[in-house]
Amino acid sequence: MHFLGHVVRFIVSALVLLVVGWLVPQFSVGGFWSALVLALVIALLGWAIEGIFGKKVTPFGRGIVGFLASALVIWLAQFVVSGVSVSVIGALLAALVIGIIDLFIPVSTPFEAGRDNGSR
Repeated sequence: MHFLGHVVRFIVSALVLLVVGWLVPQFSVGGFWSALVLALVIALLGWAIEGIFGKKVTPFGRGIVGFLASALVIWLAQFVVSGVSVSVIGALLAALVIGIIDLFIPVSTPFEAGRDNGSR
């Protein structure tokens, strides 16, 4: 994925996080810049988890383990990004809403993007 593709991906992710903050109780994002940094932190944490534990134990994996990993990543990200407040229930609900949104607006993982570039 080219640089512009990454920029668009993070902007879309930030907008999704703003919508999730509006929809989900106990999940709040301070504004667009907090959402953009939150999207970056979530992507980095997800990438690290995927690198350590493999695809099945990541926020990008499907199933209950991927769902719980996604909620954990969202909950942990609040400690890194200022202006973000998430409870455990809020993280679970946000992971559910983000998973539903991802069905309609899929975003490739960093590893999938790397494999796509390598196959050309």
